[in-house]
Amino acid sequence: MSHQEITSLHSPHVERVKALLGSRGKKIRTAEHVFVADGMQSLRGALSPKTKFAPHIQKIFVTAEGRIKLESEFHEELLPHDVVNVSDAVMNAMTDTQSPQGVLALCKYFAHDLESISSARKIAYFWQLQDPGNAGTAIRTADACGFDAVVFSDLSVDVFSPKVVRSTAGSLWNIPVVEGVSLEKLVEWAGEKSIYGLDGSGDISLADLEPTDDVVVVFGNEARGLPELPHQVKTVSIPMKGHAESFNVASAAAIVMFHLS
Repeated sequence: MSHQEITSLHSPHVERVKALLGSRGKKIRTAEHVFVADGMQSLRGALSPKTKFAPHIQKIFVTAEGRIKLESEFHEELLPHDVVNVSDAVMNAMTDTQSPQGVLALCKYFAHDLESISSARKIAYFWQLQDPGNAGTAIRTADACGFDAVVFSDLSVDVFSPKVVRSTAGSLWNIPVVEGVSLEKLVEWAGEKSIYGLDGSGDISLADLEPTDDVVVVFGNEARGLPELPHQVKTVSIPMKGHAESFNVASAAAIVMFHLS
């Protein structure tokens, strides 16, 4: 572990992290498959030897307080990694949160595609999901409900943006996530799997839907709902007893995935 300390806000390390968080961050992340994992929860999953889809950690930055937190939970796991001390001011410049936890890492991820999840049986698909919190919650819920993969369409939120990574609470390392897949391509790839699209006026009530292993569930955009669906997709609705017009997409996804699990 390195004992160098970064105190300059103009350090190349600071500039590198800020570039990944800035307006061009998505372009850089997509091109290089490098992202920022901020906070203990994100690092906990990345460092755990039990994590199936852990990213490759390139460098860990810690404040004095952050190092204490990290070393109190991990020791041998840190030995192979370059852990760099930074001042509180530098950490503040390297994160987009108001109250940094003093622990941040640069990580490289494996970009999953449909071929890499060919053995997945239960899949949650999100069409043009825009909100980072919804996306992170959806990934976390799919992990909790035992789904095998999560797939996002094009024009969806960047899964490796800091807000999404944080809101997955480490589940991003437990379940493969595929980005940029059109609904038409997904339906073609799904083959004999049952495909259901969640719709407020769906033809099938979720209460009547039997749990099944080979299934794809399609969830729509927060504001516009589902796109025009291919004929293979059957629509499902969640029965509601109250007066709300609809569910938040992350809440709806949780209900459906729990039912199917």
